[in-house]
Amino acid sequence: MAQGVELVDQWRSMTARYNEIACRLDRELEESHGVSMNEFETLDRLAAHDAEKLRMLDLAAAMYLSQSALSRTVARLERAGLVERALCEADRRGVFVRITDAGRDRYRAASETHRNILAEHLPAAD
Repeated sequence: MAQGVELVDQWRSMTARYNEIACRLDRELEESHGVSMNEFETLDRLAAHDAEKLRMLDLAAAMYLSQSALSRTVARLERAGLVERALCEADRRGVFVRITDAGRDRYRAASETHRNILAEHLPAAD
């Protein structure tokens, strides 16, 4: 029973810490760069991907967002000119997402804020 209580306490501590960091990231990224944490994470996945574009299905698999939440996030990024969507020629049901030059610029600027906040809240790796 004691082990169960310790596990629950660890879980509560971990989620409280995550929520504190996530709220700070969301607030600072929005105020400083006009993107939410989800939008930043989407740009991050696209910027880190070597290919010119990425299928929405593959992007969804790499993220923690549901398919519908990712679709709404990509739609907001597209309206802001930070990503572009295109239909897959081979499979008309498939959709590709590509980060634009403006998206890369916004991502680079927001990355510094992102890293600074993470450095404040997470222990340095040895």
